[in-house]
Amino acid sequence: MRKWFEYASVWVILKALGVLPRGMARRLAAGAAGILFAVMPKLRKTAEFNLRLAFPEWDEKRRREVTRGMVRNLGWMAAEFARLPKYTDENIDQIVILDGHENFLAGQRRGKGVLYLTGHIGAWELSSFAHALYGFPLQYMARPLDNERVDELVNGYRAMSGNRAIFKNESARALLKILRDSGTVGILADQNTMPEEGVFVDFFGQTACTTTGIARVALHTDAAVVPGYAVWDSTIGKYRLRFEKAVELVRTGDTERDIFVNTQKFAKVIEGIVRKYPEQWVWVHARWKTRPKGELPLYDF
Repeated sequence: MRKWFEYASVWVILKALGVLPRGMARRLAAGAAGILFAVMPKLRKTAEFNLRLAFPEWDEKRRREVTRGMVRNLGWMAAEFARLPKYTDENIDQIVILDGHENFLAGQRRGKGVLYLTGHIGAWELSSFAHALYGFPLQYMARPLDNERVDELVNGYRAMSGNRAIFKNESARALLKILRDSGTVGILADQNTMPEEGVFVDFFGQTACTTTGIARVALHTDAAVVPGYAVWDSTIGKYRLRFEKAVELVRTGDTERDIFVNTQKFAKVIEGIVRKYPEQWVWVHARWKTRPKGELPLYDF
């Protein structure tokens, strides 16, 4: 019964936002996000803690501004997600423009596949969707949601432009095949990771457990690791899907050392993007939750 109610709630929200005019849907979703944020103290505390840790030089006013921007951005992205069925290859340029796309194409021309390095920045759901509408579909790494019906609904929306999910239980074999066929795999690489799946690298001056999967696959396949992210550009009133130059891998012959060094490089790329667009990153995630053995927890609330 609970799962059915969750599914029904998500379905109603998606359909309701999807039929509203875009501007109204974005305003409504941003307002709803603000209300939810206000009544969820743990999320507020997490965002406040993370911003103090990442930007100790900022005053409280600046942190509050970034927090408000983050909440608004999350609402906007929810509205954009609900409107995915309305976006086509004929109208996507009215919502998202490509920037630095030559960097993606250069990585693709290597012929070893592309690992699309990204994070929960800007409109991450819209970025891969739009790129597929521009003619470059990808496979994306996904963790199945606990509610099977909601999972099917969400991934159904994501797949409307030609993208396909790779789930954890099938990830290794499927991922390697895609890259062998010169395909593209999108990976969100900015979340907290358990020690058995990651290494501790520097992220905003603090050790953060970070997935080693991208480095392991890139070193094994020689796929191009191309950072890509869609951020809101208020000067043009559109999202800018920006691609940076492929990250050059470090290869010394010491496998574990190379995995660590390249994972650190990827983390610094993500950090650089977040520093540039702090109001568009998800500060409510406990990014520094996993600690090295023997170290006290940072989140004590």
